[in-house]
Amino acid sequence: MRRILQLAALILIFCSAPSWSDQNNPELDELFRLLHEVTSPAEASVLTRQIWQNWYQSDNQEIQALMQQGEISMRSGKLDHAVEIYSRVIDIDPGFAEGWNRRATVYYMMGEYQFSTEDVVETLKLEPRHFGALSGQGMIYTQLREIDLALEYYQRALEVNPHMTGVRISIEAIRKYLEKEVI
Repeated sequence: MRRILQLAALILIFCSAPSWSDQNNPELDELFRLLHEVTSPAEASVLTRQIWQNWYQSDNQEIQALMQQGEISMRSGKLDHAVEIYSRVIDIDPGFAEGWNRRATVYYMMGEYQFSTEDVVETLKLEPRHFGALSGQGMIYTQLREIDLALEYYQRALEVNPHMTGVRISIEAIRKYLEKEVI
């Protein structure tokens, strides 16, 4: 019965979702609550996807168009162009967390870890539950060989979204590495 109620809640969320949202959408609280209750990987995947959709959306049509352009540039390897596009998003709306997060991602891809970290900080100021930014910072610290900090950020990401298999694997790898270092 409980599972049926949860699925009914998901259907209500999907059917009543506004045409726009961002990290301030009050529906996110319910999505995160459900994310901590579900045990099925399929249900967790649906919730995670809905959270990302909320973060990605803006009621500003110019930002929406830029976000799509930035995604295309990023996926096609035009990283400098993607940085320019996401910087424009941030200029238009510095309160839009996903603009900061996407630029942080591109900076990471470029090996610009300091710039990426600065953008992660801004993302987390606006959306402290941003498990993508948290795990991304873990990846940055892994690259910088700051293993204790990497572990801290991966654990924070997992606290927010307990269904992140890749993060779980990274945590296990770090723990095994630390065990070898102690011995």
